[in-house]
Order: sequence, then C-alpha cells, then structure tokens
Amino acid sequence: MGAIDLVNPVVNRWLEEARENPDRFWGKAAEQVHWFRPWERTFDWDYPTFRWFVGGETNLSYNALDYHVNRGWGGHTALVYVSERGDRRLFTYGQLLFEVERTASALRGLGLQKGDRLTIYMPTCPEAIILMLATVRIGAVHSVVFAGFGAGALGDRIRASGSRAVFISDITYRKGKDVELKSIVDASLEGGGNSVEHVVVLKRGKDTVQMQERRDITWAEFLEYGRKQPSSHVPMEANEPAFILATSGTTAKPKLAVHTHGAYQVWIASMARWVFGLQPQDVWWSTSDIGWIVGHSYIVYAPLILGCTTLAYEGSIDYPDPATLWKVMEEFRVTSMFTSPTAVRLLMRYGESFASGYDFSSLTRLFCAGEVLNAPAWEWLQKRVFKDRVPVIDHMWQTETGGPVFGNPYGVGMIPIKPGSAGIPLAGIEAKVVNADGRPCAPEEKGIMVVTRPFPGLIQSLWGEPERYKTDYWERVPSEDGQGVYYMGDAAHFDADGYAWFAGRADEVIKIAAHRIGTIEVETALLRHPAVAEAGVTGRPDDLRGEVISAFVVLRVGNTPSDGLRKELVETVRNELGPLAVIGEIHFVSMLPKTRSGKIMRRVFKAVILGRDPGDISTIEDDASVDEARLAWMRMRAEVLGEQKEDGIM
Repeated sequence: MGAIDLVNPVVNRWLEEARENPDRFWGKAAEQVHWFRPWERTFDWDYPTFRWFVGGETNLSYNALDYHVNRGWGGHTALVYVSERGDRRLFTYGQLLFEVERTASALRGLGLQKGDRLTIYMPTCPEAIILMLATVRIGAVHSVVFAGFGAGALGDRIRASGSRAVFISDITYRKGKDVELKSIVDASLEGGGNSVEHVVVLKRGKDTVQMQERRDITWAEFLEYGRKQPSSHVPMEANEPAFILATSGTTAKPKLAVHTHGAYQVWIASMARWVFGLQPQDVWWSTSDIGWIVGHSYIVYAPLILGCTTLAYEGSIDYPDPATLWKVMEEFRVTSMFTSPTAVRLLMRYGESFASGYDFSSLTRLFCAGEVLNAPAWEWLQKRVFKDRVPVIDHMWQTETGGPVFGNPYGVGMIPIKPGSAGIPLAGIEAKVVNADGRPCAPEEKGIMVVTRPFPGLIQSLWGEPERYKTDYWERVPSEDGQGVYYMGDAAHFDADGYAWFAGRADEVIKIAAHRIGTIEVETALLRHPAVAEAGVTGRPDDLRGEVISAFVVLRVGNTPSDGLRKELVETVRNELGPLAVIGEIHFVSMLPKTRSGKIMRRVFKAVILGRDPGDISTIEDDASVDEARLAWMRMRAEVLGEQKEDGIM
C-alpha cells in the first residue's frame, strides 16, 4: 500500500527509510546483533527463492548468552521460571550459559551434530529452554511440539522432521493435575517409520516411568554423555536452519515452517526493540508456551538477545485462582507483557475484581496477538483494569513470519491506538489488500491481505515441502507483475489512515445476500453485550440469503442462558452491524473449540453444522468443545423440528 499519513514524524521517517532502501535499512538492523563473519550480500531474490545476509556467520545461542557474559553482563538475571504450583527458579546469564554449555556437550556425546534434528516434547520449563539454546548452539535443529498434543500429532511431527532423538518430560502441569506424557511418546513411536534412536526423559513426577531398554535414558544419564565433549558454539551461515515449528493448524494439516539463524534473529530482535520497546532493564513476561512461535521468539530468543530478564510460566494463568496473573505480575515487578486476546477474554470472564488489591504499577505496556483483540476486550483491560495508565497494544503476526508484521511501534514512537485494529504495516512490510483476482482494493474495501516483498522474518521454505511453500503461499493470489505475492490467508481492509483491520480467515468470511461479513466483526458485536465473555461464529447455508450467521457464545460468570438473552444478543448485533447481519441461531456453550495457542477453530463450527468430519483437529485444546458444539447444534435442530411439527409444517 502507499504512504501512511501519521501524526508521528519519527515513525514516518522510520517507515520511509525502510521503503526507500530496504537493503541498507536491514543491513543497519543486522549490525545490532553479533556476527562471526560479515555478510556478502544483504538480500538475494530469485523468485520464489530468497536469502538474507548471504555468507554471514552467526549463532542464535551465542548471541543470546555468550555475547552478554563476555561483556560483563553475566550476573544479570536472564530467566525466571514460575509454575502454577508455586515453583520458582532463577538463572543469571552466566548460570544459563553454564547449563546450556553442559547440555550442548551432552548432545554431542549422544551423537547429535550440526544439521541433525531433535524433537522437544516438554512444557515451558528451564530444561526445555536450555535444550533449545543448546541445540542451536551446536548447529542442530530443534522441533518443539506443544506438550499437550496426542500421540498422532506428535508422531506426525517426529516423522516429518526426521528427528534422531526425542526429549520429554514425564509429566506437565495443567490446573493442578499431573498430565502424563511418556505413554503418549511411546504410542507416537509405535509402528516404526521414524529415525528416533534415543528418548531422553526428564523425571518430575512421583510415579514410576516405563523405560524402553537401549532407547530410553534419564535426563541425568543424558548429561553424563557430555563430560568429555566440547561445548563450543558452531558459527552458522545466516540461511542455515535453526529450528522447525509446525503451524498451529486452524485451517488445515500443519505445515513445518523453517526459521534460520540470520534473518530470524535480526527480525525478532529488531521488532523487540521497535514494537515492544524492550531494554535490558525490562522484566518481560510473555504468557505463551514454548510450543508456539511466540514462545520461541518472545520467551526465549529475542528477550535474551536483547539482554532482558524473561519470565517463563508453566501452567494456567487462572490457576490456582483467577488472580494468579496479577499475583505473578506483582511478585516479579513485570515491566512489559505479551499475552493473547483469548487470555484477556478469560480474565474478563472472571471480572476486574480479581485484579484489585495487587500492585502492578511496574507495568508500562501490554501487547496482544494471536486473534484480533476485539474492541470490548480492549476497552475492559485498558479502561476498567488499567484505568488508561498502561497502553494495551494489539498487533498481528504468524508462525511463518517469526515476529510482528502489523502493529503500533511503541519502541519507535506511539501512534494513536484504534481498538480492534492490528495497527499499521511495520517497517519493511510492503502489504496490500487485494480481491481474489489480485486487484488492489480501495481503502475500506474488504479483500485478502498479501505482502509483495520478502522480509527477514519470513520463512524461506517448508521442511521437506519446498513446492508446497510456493503453491500455498506465493501462488494463491494472482500478482500484477507475475512475481507472486505472499498470501497471509486473512480477510482484511485498510482504513483511510492506513491501519489494518482483520476480519478472520479469508475462507471464513460469511456471505449474506451477496454481502461479505467477517467473522471477527460479528464476534466483536456479540462481545459488546455485557453478558458475553467469548463468541465464535460461522456461516450456515440458507435458501433465501445464501448464508446466515450461526453463533456459539460463552457467557461471563454470573450469567445464565435464556431466550430473552438470545433476543438481546440478536439485537446487539443488529445495532452494531445493521440488518444485513442476519443471525440464524445462537448456541450457549461453556467453551469454544480453540487451538492450544488460543485461536478459535471456526471450521469446527462449520463442520458441525454441515454434518461433516472436522478434519485434522490435532491442535485443539479440548476435544470436548467439539462434542459440546455438536450437541448444541443438534438440540437446536430438534427444537426447530418440534416447533414445525406443532405448527403443522411437517
């Protein structure tokens, strides 16, 4: 899109510098991280193949740890670990480097070397973070799988990555329960078809763990492998892989995104400065999990590259009680925070009373991403909880982009916040909204968001599927010059000021009487009602209008479903969006089907309504949410049929 008219001249200059000479701009940004050898060329692009910082040598782990220790920063707190059970562990940069070196030596002792892949199936605990840093330190490639996936999803990822070893915890914690993991790993490896030679088990639970002879070893035994092995880092060419991470899978079978040592760290470190405003004195808390890209980029790598203190939390932020998040914030004097809109709506469901009485005056800003931060949720946190003292800033990115793509550049200079908008395209992002034929859309006209030029955070390939990367991402939408455009997969529009507004996945837009309404728009309207905590919607086929809206609603604590409330919600949507937003039905449920990273799986609603198999739901947070949605739909259909019989229609 064209130039953005902003009131902040500093931000305007920043955007213009990136637009005028991208190579020079990113060359300057890359100078902010350490390189063993400088790059020869900043950017090569032979569509669809591109590379960044060609010939340069660096290492993610070295820049996150050794660099700071070598400059006398070893005594600064690097990592704070907190669990829902009250566990507390702190590591300085020097201590964390010691543990990473020891683990790197053990990896070498186990026979792993540069280019080998290993799977990490562990919760957000220190050993998992240490293992991630140790893996990239020796030039191996980690594939972290969220410690909550079932055997099928885990097995698929192990086989697709070609992992030689799997590292696990025997249990993870979830709302006071020990969730057993070892049997899931065993089941995932049954039947062969994988390259796994070792399973390393971190023992944390009380129960005995079944170990398979010659394959399974304990964490302590694993560390013994490193006693006589070197722990030195491996200089990595900028375009060599650092890790593999499966996409969250809201729409289809997950793809294995590949992020590299060079461009990835330049991007995430730059965006940590420019968007989040991170400084070494910050105590930074990202409430995500290391199983997701947010956990990789903004629990582990970027905060450590910038010399911050990063807080890693294992468990549920509302356990043992809804005040847990506020208690942790107060205890560790958190200065800046990253959470998800799902988490905000969860807290909103409990109400702001749980935040009262806790001192979070240390907090200076809070960021959200994952789903659109609907205006009602933003207003609740910004106005009722923070009393306008702390800016609540939405932004948008994907597993494939490594870090923020749209946002409000807090670290460069704040621009006005528009609740519900993801902000503006950030420096280096050449984005536009187009229709299905590739024609650019006018301001306020809805279409599909695309990016016209690669940027350092963008993946260069999918692991083992280079052709799929080209067809799924660069050839989905026609381009005017034939060069291809990166398909983000989201329906969106730009407003007259250049702010981006996302309306949901492009294939989830609801078409009512030839009018297109985004799922996010309807969900936001429903959230305007004070009884609603969460909402998920989809389109249902309708003979007269083509489609009508089918809504699934979770109520705030203290509210109960009723026909009267249904009528109020229909009226709320009508008042917000007009008469075109026709509600077919509203179902009250206790939870929505969401991925474990917090994204609503709207395609599950569609499958339930059409009586189809929902497809791959290996990333779903709770299978019971599918059953509940199906029962709600069947109950409603039974009621309609009963009414039709009484009226003599059938």
